[in-house]
Amino acid sequence: MVIWTIAGIAFLTWFVLVVLFTPRIDYHVSTPLRPDSEEFLHVVQLTCQAPVFGGNQVKVFANGAQFYPAMRDAIRAATASVNLEAYIFRPGEVADMMIEAMVERARAGVQVRLVVDAIGSSTFGGERLRRLRDAGCDVQFYQRLTWHRLHRANNRTHRELLVVDGRIAFTGGAGVADVWFKPVDGEPSWRDTMARIEGPIVSALQGVFAENWLECGGEILTSPRDWPPPAPAGRAEAMLVKSSPSDRATSSRVVFQMLIEGAVREIDISTPYFLPDRALRRALVRAAQRGVRMRVLVPGPLTDERLVRLASRRMYGELIDGGVRIWEYRPAMTHVKALIVDDVWAVIGTTNLDNRSFEHNDEVNVAFREAAVTARLRRDFESDLAASDEITARAWAARSPFEKLVGPVCWILERQQ
Repeated sequence: MVIWTIAGIAFLTWFVLVVLFTPRIDYHVSTPLRPDSEEFLHVVQLTCQAPVFGGNQVKVFANGAQFYPAMRDAIRAATASVNLEAYIFRPGEVADMMIEAMVERARAGVQVRLVVDAIGSSTFGGERLRRLRDAGCDVQFYQRLTWHRLHRANNRTHRELLVVDGRIAFTGGAGVADVWFKPVDGEPSWRDTMARIEGPIVSALQGVFAENWLECGGEILTSPRDWPPPAPAGRAEAMLVKSSPSDRATSSRVVFQMLIEGAVREIDISTPYFLPDRALRRALVRAAQRGVRMRVLVPGPLTDERLVRLASRRMYGELIDGGVRIWEYRPAMTHVKALIVDDVWAVIGTTNLDNRSFEHNDEVNVAFREAAVTARLRRDFESDLAASDEITARAWAARSPFEKLVGPVCWILERQQ
């Protein structure tokens, strides 16, 4: 008992030291590059070691009532493989919808694999898990909490990804849970965005799944049916933007920093958890002060993380004074993760504007260089903005005494979230 107590205290001490005192990288660019320039395109590919793939087709879905049926239908049509990775796979109507489709395909001879995070999907198990495995689906839990993995306890897979037959992919902010599909516990369904993608970029997204599949079970995916030859399906250019704590300076942070510092006209950001570090806050203010229209959309009172919202609101004064305009979404929890820059680039995926996404989690995003995609995402952004309240300097100064008291105490979340 004494040994376990000492071990627990040692681990807690280590965890606090890592959270509070791990040195930060002071991100900045040596020379801002216009996002619409060939120089930007050249440098971002080399810096992130990720090519821009042409020939992709993209369909954007807003909200679970649209994207879950599309995901289910893609699974039902699978002939070779279904690979799904999720931070949240939560029992309910949506999970049953997906499980039914995967079980049917597995029994038809399709290879079905799932990677779910051991913490984010801790409620997933029991009869649903047995049903999948009995049908021949291979299910792995990412980073189970065991003594020999305690040093990785803070590393979660936050990736939300479905790849079907190596040819169709879905990615965006949503996991597999009813909160995105229908009202739950009296709260309205969450607002979110997912994209259905066909084309050469899907092979790169399959590679992201293969990375975590290898880490979970040691299997290297080499079957030709998982890696069909890339074929053009449209005209959109797309680049994989992934991140992992194994990469100290993550590609997602590099892309976000380059786009924000290079923007010349407008930056629109939707994020459910807005805790930018000092370097990113400076970049946002610099963009606003050089004349870029700088808008940020975050959750209002209907949020699933009230402490995070308090920590986020603590920063509003500095940003508003610097010219950044901030809106809070009224109708529901917004979980959209999107960055739209100059009608040239749009990034969607799983990365939040916080330290957890940039440094602790495995994340996946796709950066699109296509006017039609950016236009569609900006229309959705404008629609969300119309259902939001702008937080002015006066409104922020008039926040409640409780918030003024508690907000500064939440600073620790800036290191962890």
